[in-house]
Amino acid sequence: MAEDDPKTLVSTGWLERHLKDPDLRILDASWYLPDAGRDPKAEYEAAHIPGARFFDIDEISDQRSELPHMAPPPEKFVSRMRAMGVGDGHQVVVYDGAGLFSAARVWWLFRLMGKTDVAVLDGGFPKWLAEGRPVEDMAPILRDRHITVSRQAHLVRDVTQVAA
Repeated sequence: MAEDDPKTLVSTGWLERHLKDPDLRILDASWYLPDAGRDPKAEYEAAHIPGARFFDIDEISDQRSELPHMAPPPEKFVSRMRAMGVGDGHQVVVYDGAGLFSAARVWWLFRLMGKTDVAVLDGGFPKWLAEGRPVEDMAPILRDRHITVSRQAHLVRDVTQVAA
């Protein structure tokens, strides 16, 4: 990777150097297809990047839709992020257990909600582990944090718009 960009993609080295930054929030956004035989929550509980919070893609979605993983209403996104201690002024780094699979989806969701200080971890958790970087099995202490969102409707198109 040529250069780290905290608004798009950061390296494992960049993340390790910033682990102790007070305004850094790391999200494990692992999700797997049903036939993968993997449990992302159990994997998170066994080992994750220090300070990471688990972002449950199934739960942080629009449960009113029959389609899976539809973007949640802004109010639900705000509620879940506040509870996870993710708020205004935080630099967010998202990773997943496949390397680069579901983390990009969560990056996009933050962008949809108007948050731009979010990056994906290049290589994800597999690269982090392969490089022998630190892990932990304890969840961080969460403190509610205010977050302001502004849904960017231009980032979503419905079937009619796509057909046109």
